[in-house]
Amino acid sequence: MAFLTALGGAVPPDRRTLSWFPVVGALLGLIVGCIWWSADQLWSPFVAAGLVVAADLALTGLLHLDGLVDTADGLVPQLPRDRRLAIMSEPTVGAYGVGAAILVLLLRWSALASMRPNLLLVAGIWCGSRTVMATAARAVPYARVQGGLASALVGGDWRPVGLYGLIGAVSLGAVSAGRQSELAVAIGMLAGAAVVGVARRRLGGFTGDVLGAAGLLAETVSLVVAAARW
Repeated sequence: MAFLTALGGAVPPDRRTLSWFPVVGALLGLIVGCIWWSADQLWSPFVAAGLVVAADLALTGLLHLDGLVDTADGLVPQLPRDRRLAIMSEPTVGAYGVGAAILVLLLRWSALASMRPNLLLVAGIWCGSRTVMATAARAVPYARVQGGLASALVGGDWRPVGLYGLIGAVSLGAVSAGRQSELAVAIGMLAGAAVVGVARRRLGGFTGDVLGAAGLLAETVSLVVAAARW
């Protein structure tokens, strides 16, 4: 909880931390879902959706949004690998990062505003996003030779956490609203995995920023698919 959210103290991660990612994701999703339901009782869907997006950013300490911004600045432009990693370490924000942040936040807000509150759907989506993060950290090499905060997560078999996280996320999605929600969770996880795949190709592995970007994009794609009128 302390590593993935703004709750609790500053606890350094270790290899056991990854095993709890899907569980923490599901719990965080339930909290966000409760906020969504409560806000929907008091405000219009548009205001409620904005409050949900703001609450999620507050609960995660903007950690994943920061990862998305840095990852977009590093992965999108055509640059050498070392330059990409250097840009992702800089405190400044470029046009790619600003554009990615605006696009993702708008998509999250509009998708939430177009649906009725669904606690289990959010729990499944948030569980799926953290499953992608945990699986990537164990299955993909760490990109920074000098190490970093996320390097403490490297090591171990990715299959157990990937399997139980996938089952939990898809099951929550299926229970929440049937096949479309189940499909939304699965497609979102594939989108998050695609981010990691691009990072593997262009950086040689993952970084903490890449994990945050993969998780946030997985959630956003899942919400957009769940909101589709099929």
